[in-house]
Amino acid sequence: MIGFAGLVAMKSDDLSMTTVWTVCGIGMLLSVLLCGVITRPGGVQLGWAFQIALVLSGFFVPMMFILGVIFSALWWASVHYGRQIDEAKARWAAQAETQESTEAPA
Repeated sequence: MIGFAGLVAMKSDDLSMTTVWTVCGIGMLLSVLLCGVITRPGGVQLGWAFQIALVLSGFFVPMMFILGVIFSALWWASVHYGRQIDEAKARWAAQAETQESTEAPA
């Protein structure tokens, strides 16, 4: 998505091609790097900061207001439902452990 926004931004007379691809390249690199830190403390907050930056990039490429909001909604859903799934897995693991300990011969 960031690369396509760069293609659209290239058509702007106000932005140089070097600026567009430097910013887009950094954005694409950050999106990949953030995948690696998502499970670490502060990873989700960094992801939110990145989503806000994508929405704010709409001041340079207006379509990014719409796309940024859509992808922010997808980000919210992945964080929200991911936490619910993690909680359910933890409950199931605890239930299985409790069941195994009660069934073990004494």
